[in-house]
Amino acid sequence: MSRRSCFRPCIDLHDGKVKQIIGGTLSEAAPETLKTNFVSSQSAGYFARLYRDNSLEGGHVIKLGSGNDAAARDALSAWPGGLQIGGGINDTNAQGWLDAGASKVIVTSYLFPDAKFSLERLKALSAAVGKDRLVVDVSCRKRGDGWFVAMNKWQDITDMEVNEASLDLLSRYCSEFLIHAADVEGLCKGIDEELVAKLGEWVRIPCTYAGGARAIDDLDLVHRLSGGKVDLTYGSSLDIFGGNLVVFTELVEHNKR
Repeated sequence: MSRRSCFRPCIDLHDGKVKQIIGGTLSEAAPETLKTNFVSSQSAGYFARLYRDNSLEGGHVIKLGSGNDAAARDALSAWPGGLQIGGGINDTNAQGWLDAGASKVIVTSYLFPDAKFSLERLKALSAAVGKDRLVVDVSCRKRGDGWFVAMNKWQDITDMEVNEASLDLLSRYCSEFLIHAADVEGLCKGIDEELVAKLGEWVRIPCTYAGGARAIDDLDLVHRLSGGKVDLTYGSSLDIFGGNLVVFTELVEHNKR
């Protein structure tokens, strides 16, 4: 029986609160441009317990900027070993987050000093924490006919094009990809179908896609486009994040099936 694409949960943290934001509006230089779809009155730990109680494996906590460490630790302590963590991960703090209960650490910006890919940094981090505990967040922005890795909360475009060769290189030193389609993140206008189809051709390791999911049928769409190689995260469309398009309990049932 072939593998089915699954729902993977997320906890996005901004200013210490669980939020859903429109990805392309996040900017340190111009914080007033931020557009927020949802701010939760519940703690990060509440969502971690919700995911734990529903056996939703492979979820991630993303710290969007400073002021999120306490909330992140709250989530990790609620489900030790059950969640990955990203946002500001580097060679000096990665092991500390694993010790705090993260199953894996997720890295992007650290790998791109001055927006240029550093294989040395990737090798060093992989060696320090172990390939099996490292996830590379390939945050994509469309440029021309292709996609390039974006860093610093998706504001800066790096020199790395996202393609089969670059993903093959990265996969030698990590165990998983988290792919953010930053151009459609938070818009609830549909996934980047072209990108998901390409990921199905390109990826050789577990891969979770985030960006634009707006219907439970998107799980079947991602499965069809990627041949079951890519899993899907839902954000602003989900009822637990204030959305009215997708019901959390239905996603849980989908995963059980």
